[in-house]
Amino acid sequence: MSTSTSLPIASAADDEHSPPPFPPQLVEELMRSISRATKTLQLYLPNNPIYQKAIESLRAAFVPVWRQTTELVISITEADFKWEGRSVLHDKNRAESLPWVFYKDGVREVTIMQGVEKEEIVDLLEIMQRVRKAAPQEDDLLTLLWEQEFTFLRYRFVDLAFDAVAAIEPSAAAAETRQLPLNEVRREVEEAPAEPEAKKRAGMVSMEDLDATLYFLDEKEVEYLRTALAGESHLDLERDVLAILLDIFEVQGDTKVREEVLGILEAFLLHLLPLGHYGSVGYLLRETAVALKRAPALPPVLADRMRRLPARLSDAAILPQLLQSLDDSERIPPQEELDALFGELHQGTLATVLSWLRQAQNPRLREALERTAGRLASANVGEMLKLIASEDEMVAVEAIRRAGELKAQAAVTSMSKVLQTGTPALRQAASTALAEIGSPGAMRLLENALSDADREVRITAVRAVAAQGHRAALPRLEAVVSGKALKEADLTEKKEYFEAFGVLAGAAGVAPLDAILNGRTFFRRRMGSDIRACAAHALGRIGTDDALSALQRAEKDKDVRVRSAINKALRGAGM
Repeated sequence: MSTSTSLPIASAADDEHSPPPFPPQLVEELMRSISRATKTLQLYLPNNPIYQKAIESLRAAFVPVWRQTTELVISITEADFKWEGRSVLHDKNRAESLPWVFYKDGVREVTIMQGVEKEEIVDLLEIMQRVRKAAPQEDDLLTLLWEQEFTFLRYRFVDLAFDAVAAIEPSAAAAETRQLPLNEVRREVEEAPAEPEAKKRAGMVSMEDLDATLYFLDEKEVEYLRTALAGESHLDLERDVLAILLDIFEVQGDTKVREEVLGILEAFLLHLLPLGHYGSVGYLLRETAVALKRAPALPPVLADRMRRLPARLSDAAILPQLLQSLDDSERIPPQEELDALFGELHQGTLATVLSWLRQAQNPRLREALERTAGRLASANVGEMLKLIASEDEMVAVEAIRRAGELKAQAAVTSMSKVLQTGTPALRQAASTALAEIGSPGAMRLLENALSDADREVRITAVRAVAAQGHRAALPRLEAVVSGKALKEADLTEKKEYFEAFGVLAGAAGVAPLDAILNGRTFFRRRMGSDIRACAAHALGRIGTDDALSALQRAEKDKDVRVRSAINKALRGAGM
């Protein structure tokens, strides 16, 4: 929009009898349509059929004009709109006169360009209606036109404050003043000697002059301003804007208004994510759900769009990219922002989150994802159970871990298949999860795992059956400690099996353990040192008189490792 101020407008009186470029009746009909539409806007609301028909008729009136030209230049007097020196709208009644609305605020010429009829003509009519109803202290026509920033409308105006003032004629001395070239002026300024600081120019004021004056700010006022500025600088403008938009969405019942607000929110979401403002994104998604519940009489189409807004973050194509950018970023958002962001993830994203738990390099990102994975798993147990059988081993392991943390007994059946056919990593995760679940079904699976091919699985299983007091596993344990299954096992595994046997067997286990510690084979040989030391350790755990008596009988054994285990067991029993 271009304007000219305080410029004389050439009178069109000289052109009054020159032939116009096309019939003036077209312009007259257009001006009458504008006048009628202006009056219609005063009487009816935009949703009224009469209002809509008036706007359609006005737009139709532009069609024959644009066939002849691409712009109309309308000059304005107190009672007339003039085109090519001819009056195309005359109205002397100032109360109703459309030309007077423009003339009284200084507008003397309006240029209407092709395209104004599509959107801006309605804005112009609304401005004229506001000006007619405006109180003296409210904005005038020029201010409203300037604020609107029209694209297809230009206007020229005169400054009414100086309209009647005679122009100042240049003096002879000024006319004779030599016009220096720009380079010469610049050189003179640069080469001029600097004025001393103590010498002040006439009329110049500095802050030092005001420092001691009566009205300068005192210390309390300065501190108040500093506090106010600090408070303003810490305002979260993004969240304030989002809150305002959501309030409008809730309060306004107009569908068009809600559609516009929803479009802004969708664009805002795509704007905030690349900038890394994840706290604001989490706030937007969280409050969207609240606004969806509060908004009255929400059309199903808008409600569906509103529900899909948080789903964008959980999209399988967007979430991995977001996680990758977070992992690659040098600046990781605060933990509360990550929690707010990931707290809005929906069902179906658990697999993506679980796959990133081991993949993420940033520890803070992994920590946030751990919490998110736990929340998603607890809210979507069915999805978690499906992921236990995932082809992605990393995802399956993490799903098994979550099942254990949640003590999900429904996962025991899936664990059974894993213990039978899974890889060592999967079987290890499954045995740990079953130990955490601790249900009878989980213990039966761990009982079978006592003979697993993987050492870690066996150790986890034997510790779990001992901790849970699962006596149904006692026959298997006795077979292991009395047989040759531990011959190739390391000392740690041997101790775990013997300790579990002692805990579960109690006094009934003293005789077989005594036979291992103090007995001899058919060829008068004793058991290996590691096995006998483990038996001594198990007898110390039983702690009955018979168990202690068996330890004392072997107290002077020649084998140092056996003797050390016996002494340790006796000290543990208080002897």
